[in-house]
Amino acid sequence: MAGSTTDGRVLRGEETRRAVLRRAVEIASVEGLDALSIGRLATDLGLSKSGVFAGFGSKEELQLATVRAARRIFADAVLTPVADVAPGLTRARALCESWLAYSEARVFPGGCFFYEVGAEFDARPGAVRDALAAIAREWHDVLHNTLAEARATGGLRPDTDLADLTFALIAVLETANAQAVLLDDPTPYVRAGRLLLRLLRADATDPADPLLSPAQG
Repeated sequence: MAGSTTDGRVLRGEETRRAVLRRAVEIASVEGLDALSIGRLATDLGLSKSGVFAGFGSKEELQLATVRAARRIFADAVLTPVADVAPGLTRARALCESWLAYSEARVFPGGCFFYEVGAEFDARPGAVRDALAAIAREWHDVLHNTLAEARATGGLRPDTDLADLTFALIAVLETANAQAVLLDDPTPYVRAGRLLLRLLRADATDPADPLLSPAQG
C-alpha cells in the first residue's frame, strides 16, 4: 500500500510539473522568462503555490526548467520531422523549411521561443543566459553540420563557406519570425522561403538542381 501511495504521489507530481511547464513556455514565449512566477502559474492552473514551488524551488530553476522544456518542444517540431530525410541539399532545405513552419504554426504563441527569450537574456550573465547560449549553439551546429553533409555529398561547392551560409540562413529565419509576429502577417515567411532557396542556389554545385526549385502549388 505504501508503494502504491508513493507511486501515486510521484505521478501526480510529474503531471503537475508538466502542466506548469506547458503554461510556462506559453507565457515566456510572449512575455519573457521574467514574467514567470510561482504565484502566477499556481493561479493560472488552479494549483497551490506550495505545490508549484515544491517542483522547482526558485524562480531561476523555474526559468531553466522552462528553457529545457522549450528545447524539447523545439526539437519535436523542427528536428523530428526531418530526421529521416537523406543527407544533402534535400535535408538542408527541409530543415530550414521545418523551422519556418514551426514559427508560422505558432508552436509557441509568441513565435520562436528562443528568439523571444534570447533577446531578453543576451546581455545578462548567469545560468539562464548560459543555457540559452548552449541551445543557440546547438541549433547553429545542427544547421552547420547539415550544410557540411550537403557539401560532402556534392550538393554544395567545395569552396562553400559553411559558417557564412549558416549565419545567413539563421538570419533569414529569425527575421521572418520577428517580422511575422510583430506585423501579424505571414508574408515574411513567403519571402524567407524564397531567400533560403537563393542562398542555397548561390553555393550549389548545380544552381539549376530541381531540389532547389520553388515548391509547386
